[in-house]
Amino acid sequence: FDSLPPAHYKETMTTILSWIQQSETKLSIPQVAVAEYEIMEQRLRELKALQSSLQEQQKGLNYLSTTVEDLSRKAPAEVSQKYRSEIEVIIGRWKKLSSQLVEHCQKLEELMTKLQRFQNDTKTLKKWMAEVNVFLKEEWPALGDSEVLEKQLEQC
Repeated sequence: FDSLPPAHYKETMTTILSWIQQSETKLSIPQVAVAEYEIMEQRLRELKALQSSLQEQQKGLNYLSTTVEDLSRKAPAEVSQKYRSEIEVIIGRWKKLSSQLVEHCQKLEELMTKLQRFQNDTKTLKKWMAEVNVFLKEEWPALGDSEVLEKQLEQC
């Protein structure tokens, strides 16, 4: 009887596995190139929420680990090995999910910074092009007006 996990163990195991599966599904959504900052911000918020959820689920994972350790001391070797294998698979998926989350957040933040910089550079370039366009459409001075021609040469 000591080799059986408590009922709470099975409930926690089901909850953790379900959460991992849902999170893996969310992370498997293909990353598409997005040129809209607001969409990128929304995706980052979703990823940060998933990170918070991961931290909330950590207690459950810790409980499973300690319960398996307790069972290992009391249960026969084959039963103990079964539970250890089960928790190792879960911990492996957990670590992979955690690192993917961090990686996706960092990559998205970098892309958001690049997009912001690009948008600012584009805005500056458009402003400069408008100023050049105004300059090019100005009326050219008469050929004998050397002072005005020199000023225009400097502007060019």
